[in-house]
Amino acid sequence: MNHTGRSTRHDRAVVVRHASIPEAGSGSLVPRDLLVIQGKIAEISGPGLTAPADSLEIDARGQAVLPGFVNAHTHSHFAFGRGFGDLWTLETHLNSGGGISYGSTLEDMHLAAKLGAADMIRNGCTAAYDMVVQTPVTSEHGMHAVASGYQAAGIKAVIAATVTDQTFWSCVPNLLGEMSPEEAEWIKSITLAQPDEHLAGLRRTLQSWSLDTSKVRPGLAPSVPLLCSDRLLQNVANLAREFDVPMQTHLAESKVQTLLSQRRWGTSLTRHLSDIGFFEGNVSAAHAIWLDDEDIRILADKEVAVAHNPASNMRLGNGMAPISAMCEMGVTVGLGTDACSCSDQQNMIDAMRLATYSSRIRTPDPAYWLSAEQVFGMATQHSAAILGLPGTGTLEVGKCADLVFIDLADIAYLPLNNFWNQLVFSESGRGVKRVMVDGEMIYEDGAFLMFDYDELRRQVHDTAHRLKEIGQQRRTRFKNLEKVVSLFCVGLAQSPFHVNQYVEG
Repeated sequence: MNHTGRSTRHDRAVVVRHASIPEAGSGSLVPRDLLVIQGKIAEISGPGLTAPADSLEIDARGQAVLPGFVNAHTHSHFAFGRGFGDLWTLETHLNSGGGISYGSTLEDMHLAAKLGAADMIRNGCTAAYDMVVQTPVTSEHGMHAVASGYQAAGIKAVIAATVTDQTFWSCVPNLLGEMSPEEAEWIKSITLAQPDEHLAGLRRTLQSWSLDTSKVRPGLAPSVPLLCSDRLLQNVANLAREFDVPMQTHLAESKVQTLLSQRRWGTSLTRHLSDIGFFEGNVSAAHAIWLDDEDIRILADKEVAVAHNPASNMRLGNGMAPISAMCEMGVTVGLGTDACSCSDQQNMIDAMRLATYSSRIRTPDPAYWLSAEQVFGMATQHSAAILGLPGTGTLEVGKCADLVFIDLADIAYLPLNNFWNQLVFSESGRGVKRVMVDGEMIYEDGAFLMFDYDELRRQVHDTAHRLKEIGQQRRTRFKNLEKVVSLFCVGLAQSPFHVNQYVEG
């Protein structure tokens, strides 16, 4: 496969001929031409559309054309963590995650974002919400390095600076007492920046943002509320409103976190965040698994969107999020992959399929199952809303030409009976033929057009080898703690709770 880095940058109008557009409801395909001017869809009509004489013509014969998928939740700083953990729970992932990208430079952060973007692009994704950790505090240089990685790959992104001011081990009562004195002392020596330090770094980053916000937007992300003081949560929320940027957090991702939050605040995490004013503004919550009806009503009332991540929810054993109930109560639900360290790939098609499947093991009643077309909407329009990118996510005049072209000759569509069902249930990503962002082709016939994939492979190989060496001792120490962390937290998870999101006999 020849990956040349050959781009198709141009200033001419683009006309896409003989495209097949799926109809809502029926899943039937209808022939259409699309005219793209200055990166936006100017016209959609039947075959024979009149286009400017010097237009660049793209023959989409035998291809379905859709809005590109939008990944509502991922972490590029874990891009080098693919395959690290097998029997990890969320808590053992939190325990060991600090050894995955330890020692990363600005160049490494850029490369990780580019690597993650490449994984998304080959499966038809055109934008992503990336919660990025930089230690000890966020810097404008780090966030710009990540943003430039997405720009180099050709897709859009929200780069959300992720902060906490308390360590995982300090937030689990009595956990340190289960460790050997030597291990406990080493864990105590791991300290994080304080709220004022974090806020100063975040403010500098937001003030210095000079990149095109229609392509790469800054965002904020107090990562796990349990690992944040109320002061940090409230001040980051205030900063998000001041600079009008989106904010995302992990909400009730595991039963352990939910139980500890209840003990710490005396109420549900959702209620507590609402009470301290955290949910005002453009806020989204990743995972949102361990919620009851009152929690869901709060999210609906506060217009907090949810980024559903079925792959990592199952991979880490966190349970099944009550997505159907959220949709019923009016919560906007987008779709994400989460990091490849806990979901293994950045494949939004896989995320769609898992979202439908996981809804069907919660109840035998199909009235509460997610349909194929419904999860497609989550993976496009709803996720775009979470990113704060209203110009993308749908195929209509005036929207950005962020498109994915699906090869209908692929075996997934033979025979073709209902496009929505076959896209979600049969497609693997192999049928993705082309990907376009703002009218510019960035992927075609297996080749990345904005960068040299073979060079990316060489850089990733060298960087991964160096980071493994730098972090080896640290990863070993974390690995030695996995057993005690797992046993303690699994035991804690046996405590009774008034909702159950596990699938149990």
